[in-house]
Amino acid sequence: MEYILIIISAIFVNNVVLSQFLGICPFLGVSNKISTSAGMGGAVVFVITIASIVTYLLQNFVLVPLGIGFMQTVSFILVIAALVQMVEIMLKKLSPPLYQALGIFLPLITTNCAVLGVAILAIQKNYNLAQTTVFAFSSGVGFALALIIFAGIREQTDLANTPKAMKGMPLAMIIAGLLAMAFMGFSGIVK
Repeated sequence: MEYILIIISAIFVNNVVLSQFLGICPFLGVSNKISTSAGMGGAVVFVITIASIVTYLLQNFVLVPLGIGFMQTVSFILVIAALVQMVEIMLKKLSPPLYQALGIFLPLITTNCAVLGVAILAIQKNYNLAQTTVFAFSSGVGFALALIIFAGIREQTDLANTPKAMKGMPLAMIIAGLLAMAFMGFSGIVK
């Protein structure tokens, strides 16, 4: 039951983008097409999950035993940067169209604060390795879900007759706000 609560909380209630406002840059930048958003979401799920596992091990087996917990942020950033480079190399080899579609946003996963934020949140919540893995994966799924829903709505609004002043980012911000309010409806389920 504990893991189900972690999953529901991470995906819906405490969504990293819509509730905690982490990872806004790729959320707004890659959300023009559903296909690109799905690819970015998959890459973020993978990176958040692997980064959280590696940073959990780093924190508990290196930083804490050596008494250098103050190096947490710097070491986590280095781990995340290395993992993103690995994902970028894999995508370039395995899926060149997706690699081209993601363009500049793939290296931005390195600076995506959602990845670092989830890793630090898992440490702050004192999760064990299994809980950290479930939390990280669920947070990534929540990020991907919000990104894909947002992209779908933006694709539909591109077909609509919107006023010139509302096209582009103004309408995107309104949609993001409405989507965040919709996800707030889940807040009564889990604390």
